[in-house]
Amino acid sequence: MSSPEETPDGIGAEEAAARGESFGNEEQDGEDQQEGDPWVSQHQDGDMKRAAAQLIEKYYFQLTNGCGNPHCDNPNCVSSGKIGPLSSNEAAGKALQLFATRARLCEVVGAKVARSSQSLTLSSGVSTASAQGHTSSESTATCSLVRDVNMAGALTPSTPLPPLSPQVDGSSKTPGLTEKTLSLTIAECHSSNNYAKLRRLLWAVFSNEVALRHSFLRSPDSEERSDNSLIGFKSLDNSRVQSKEELRALERDLDKDLDCAEVVCVGEGATSSCEGNEKDKDESQCVKDASLPSTLDISEVRRAYAALFECSEAEFGSTLMNAIVQLLSDSLSIQLRAHRDAFTAIPNNINIFIILLESPALNTTDFIEIVMPKMCRTISQLPEKDQALLTRHLASWEGTRLHRLLESLHQLITIKLLTTEFSRDFTINDEDSITSATQVMKLLFYASILGGELDTPLLKDIPPEESSIESMPLHDDPFLGVSGAGKDWAARAPPKDSLGTELGVHVLDARTPLVPLAEFYDDFLSDQLEMDRDFAYYKAGSGDKFSFLNYPFILTAATKALGLYYDNRIRMYSERRISIYQQVMEGMPANPYLKLRVRRDHIIDDALVELEMVALENPGDLKKQMVVEFEGEQGIDEGGVSKEFFQLIVEQIFNPDYAMFCLNNETQTFWFNPNCFESDAQFTLVGIVLGLAIYNNVILDVHFPPVMYKKLCSKPGSFHCLRDWNPTLYRSLVELLEYEGDDMEDVFMQTFRVGYQDVFGTSLTHDLKTDGDNILVSQSSKHEFVELYADFLLNKMVERQFRAFRRGFNMVTDDSPLANLFRPEELELLVCGSQHYDFLELMKSAEYDGGYTSETAIVQAFWELVHDMSTEDKKRLLQFTTGSARVPVGGLARLKLIIARHGPDCDRLPTAHTCFNVLLLPEYSSKEKLKDRLYKAIKYSQGFGML
Repeated sequence: MSSPEETPDGIGAEEAAARGESFGNEEQDGEDQQEGDPWVSQHQDGDMKRAAAQLIEKYYFQLTNGCGNPHCDNPNCVSSGKIGPLSSNEAAGKALQLFATRARLCEVVGAKVARSSQSLTLSSGVSTASAQGHTSSESTATCSLVRDVNMAGALTPSTPLPPLSPQVDGSSKTPGLTEKTLSLTIAECHSSNNYAKLRRLLWAVFSNEVALRHSFLRSPDSEERSDNSLIGFKSLDNSRVQSKEELRALERDLDKDLDCAEVVCVGEGATSSCEGNEKDKDESQCVKDASLPSTLDISEVRRAYAALFECSEAEFGSTLMNAIVQLLSDSLSIQLRAHRDAFTAIPNNINIFIILLESPALNTTDFIEIVMPKMCRTISQLPEKDQALLTRHLASWEGTRLHRLLESLHQLITIKLLTTEFSRDFTINDEDSITSATQVMKLLFYASILGGELDTPLLKDIPPEESSIESMPLHDDPFLGVSGAGKDWAARAPPKDSLGTELGVHVLDARTPLVPLAEFYDDFLSDQLEMDRDFAYYKAGSGDKFSFLNYPFILTAATKALGLYYDNRIRMYSERRISIYQQVMEGMPANPYLKLRVRRDHIIDDALVELEMVALENPGDLKKQMVVEFEGEQGIDEGGVSKEFFQLIVEQIFNPDYAMFCLNNETQTFWFNPNCFESDAQFTLVGIVLGLAIYNNVILDVHFPPVMYKKLCSKPGSFHCLRDWNPTLYRSLVELLEYEGDDMEDVFMQTFRVGYQDVFGTSLTHDLKTDGDNILVSQSSKHEFVELYADFLLNKMVERQFRAFRRGFNMVTDDSPLANLFRPEELELLVCGSQHYDFLELMKSAEYDGGYTSETAIVQAFWELVHDMSTEDKKRLLQFTTGSARVPVGGLARLKLIIARHGPDCDRLPTAHTCFNVLLLPEYSSKEKLKDRLYKAIKYSQGFGML
């Protein structure tokens, strides 16, 4: 910033030199600052020195250049005419004396720009342009006390000073940039073919928080309201500096004013859960409530930027960028660390960040590399109330524009990952540019939800369990902190995020966001992240270390699944230690595992009975590692036996003979049978099976509609969930909604009584409203009808069965971070795996053992056969080698298949260790023999034995 080419035209050499001396190390200091810790020892000294240097510099320029006010009466200002010209050394010595005595300091108007961003210093170019666009009263300069530093305790220059306190506007109007001022300046520079004045103007405004805060205000009345909101400052004696107690009192008053007057509704983009439903639109509008600072004219900001960037960027680009860097690193960053409450209490501060985010240069490479890290760091230090205002502004953007900003943040993260040398002591979690970019990305994440189509707001959780519904008795587990008997495992509210709460929206409310939520994944970051270390920071929860698991939207489902795996394994190891402790100290028999001994022909009866016994006696045992033994078989469960157990039990649970679930022939998905004769306990046990599969890292071949996983995440099903649950019904209801004729009652003849069939084909009816058979659906009630109908089908009709199912699921996963990390679509991927069978990925990631390599003839023949297989045969091969026909989260590359030599040519079939994904393949003499043996092996692959 102190190099000659970075100094805007019109700034003297002395000023540039002073800048270099005072602020040479400032940018580096900003790089090292950590969020949320303003008084740490490593930054305190630097902040104090910087504050003193800036103040002494102002005294120096007051003595040499003056404040520019012809009516100045300050005896220590050259503009008053009461002091004669001073040499540089004399002025420097005098400045130190004034600093020591806390002498009066003028507010600079129209003078040359000093580097300090704490006082408003518009250059002569600004003064001239402002005079043309403002009244004479607006251009009158007034002297005021310095409010940059609280000097209450500074008796000598060596006395330590606190960091800069926020600059609060005085009673006089502070000139800021307007579209008219900028246009006049551009026109003048264009006519003279000299853009020095434009550069001075941009530097004066964009390097100064007060000037930028007062730029592009909506109207004079709005500006007056902004000034009047500064309660107490006008009545303060201008001959002294405020004490700390006065500042605190002002902060409280300003907070009260901001609560009442800082936001207004603008009503952009709200969409109800049913198109055209006016009632739901009003509710969605209240949820989104796109609140923006009422004094900022966004359209003027955009017009001003458009006019500016019509000029050649070479004429002003570097000046603008350097001014913003100075603003962010020298002024805002320090104030947000040291005086966060006082700074954020000043009205219209959020205008600064909105103006910066509106810049067309936001997505350029230079801006991303130079400005974006500091901008992200500063925005991440804002309180959530201001972050919510910024999020609402971003929600008003178009989806394509929001996506470009998201790509810029991804690019910044990638650049930092590639150019930063990480070590054991300095990891990705310690890189401030990456972590702050992730925090800003969170604002974009909620803006995408808020600005898109919202589902029914998540205002209701699952209602309390009625006494008529069966409840499984539970007992305490003192080691896991489980509640007493009667804990309602089915009634768990979805996790809340503080920013989402401030915005009045939940992640589960997203139906069609502005930017698809999958676009927020950063694949490169997910691959480079040390999940074991990040998980440790996540579990510590102290805030000393940044954890990306607290920002799960940026991590791929595969990376989050690894974090969940660590969590589950730690719990399993904890259960083992507890079991050993009980054996040694209390003499109890050691039981470190959840052991299930089942018969293959009676697997459903044996498994559910044993699980029921565990759930009744000690539900904490469900958190132990599961070990399965098939009666009469020699297999030892190292993971493969459990995989086959889950496969077989799922096949039996969804068998039509049990009639617990109904199959939708159109979508080939299963749903709860509302008229099932099975008890709630059976559904609870099915939920336990699903939870155990996730807990033991096993993928299931289940076929539930997406609304099932949405309900497991505590979000009730709604009308749009019918699209995947029953497409035919959904299309018919959409036709009803889209019909605009006045004769709807005669055309559709639909009442609020609906009919349906149970699994046995019996026709049943249900009244959606009291006396529904006598109430015809009309134009005014059609939206109410489809919502009530969807609520009945997806929620009320299966409430008893689903509550029991969810109760069992939560008995296993209640202490897991599952709900915090995974959205419904990711939970489905975690349970069912991917449907993308890319065997090229499997071949590239395969490893070889026993003498085989990728160049071995029999190995090459094997892969040729695999690529020629049908999809069903490929699934059988996966089932044979890994114990599951499903693709894990992250793709087949994560399987790490090992092909090992199993002796020379022979007639034996290939075998597999499904626990370790190892295929034992003899070195057959020909490709034809390999094909014959391999196809027989994958066709008859059930059962376990000892090799």
